[in-house]
Amino acid sequence: METTTIKVSRRTLKMLRFYRDLLGAHSYDEVIQVLLKEYRRKLIDQYFGLDKGRISSFTEEDRLEDREV
Repeated sequence: METTTIKVSRRTLKMLRFYRDLLGAHSYDEVIQVLLKEYRRKLIDQYFGLDKGRISSFTEEDRLEDREV
């Protein structure tokens, strides 16, 4: 795996350490990946779950061929 160095503030480093310990992660890279995946999941839920809980399942009565014209 290729690695690189990034510059972060001491505050950010402190937060990364906190999450590393909280998650039981082995590296800051692992922490960042977990946080990014969680953020992505929340975005997906936000944009693709707009009607969650408001839409019911289709029933036999919903079939077009059974409706009167």
